[in-house]
Amino acid sequence: MSITVNGISKLYGAQKALDNVSFTVGSGEVVGFLGPNGAGKSTMMKILTCFIPPSNGTAMVCGFDTGKESLKVRRNVGYLPEHNPLYLDLYVKEYLDLVAGLHGMKDRAPRVKEMIEQVGLGPEQHKRIGALSKGYRQRVGLAQAMIHDPEVLILDEPTSGLDPNQLVDVRALIKRIGEKKTVMLSTHIMQEVEAICDRVIIIDKGKLVADDKSSVLRSGTQQREAVEVEFDRDVQANLLANIPGVLHAQRKEGHLWIIAHDASMDVRPALFRFAVDQGLQVLGMQKSERGLEEVFKELTRRG
Repeated sequence: MSITVNGISKLYGAQKALDNVSFTVGSGEVVGFLGPNGAGKSTMMKILTCFIPPSNGTAMVCGFDTGKESLKVRRNVGYLPEHNPLYLDLYVKEYLDLVAGLHGMKDRAPRVKEMIEQVGLGPEQHKRIGALSKGYRQRVGLAQAMIHDPEVLILDEPTSGLDPNQLVDVRALIKRIGEKKTVMLSTHIMQEVEAICDRVIIIDKGKLVADDKSSVLRSGTQQREAVEVEFDRDVQANLLANIPGVLHAQRKEGHLWIIAHDASMDVRPALFRFAVDQGLQVLGMQKSERGLEEVFKELTRRG
């Protein structure tokens, strides 16, 4: 396993940022690490990259203990933190050459050139980092995380500040890297997770609440499904909610409704009977696949 987390807890005084979290990440996996703000995501990433120690439990990266063999862990990990720290007065090439030197690389120029090409920094490589847009600064951060060719990449909000075209390029890059490396990334963009991640780990209030493929999480593990139904005119939500098996009725737009129902029941015949009784016409009806965003909200709903 590239990453093994066993019973990790982290306390800040009386506040418990992580509470007995355990999981493993295999070689070549691209894993989305999700959770609401304050759930403990960045804390876990800082533990895995040896920035802070856990209060309890152990973490292994590439077979090395983060508490006892931190230098060996750092040699095998590339890290892009949420707030990307850069030397703004340095030029792009100069900065990447500096980072490569810190990693003890000898023939640095070819690797710097390769990373500039990989992350699409070619047109900006002769500029000072302080003169770059936020999106290009993020690319510089990605390049420094990968320049020493680590086995594991840990990326905290890697696409923050990128425009739609840059998003496509960086997502494709992460997916390519994931074919050979282990990638663990944190993001709030659910479409990004569905596009590039093999697996999803969700934490809430410091506890692990889900660990599976996104397709499995979307398949109805919460014992509820949904259908979309469109009528020819308006209808009251409370009447739809009174149909046997219906858990919740929400207007999507116009006369189109999302009907959440018990997964053990098919409510479509009852919806047709309801339409006939109310003198309505059904213009369309189809099953509505739960998105990862809906699953995330269900698992991390507070209060």
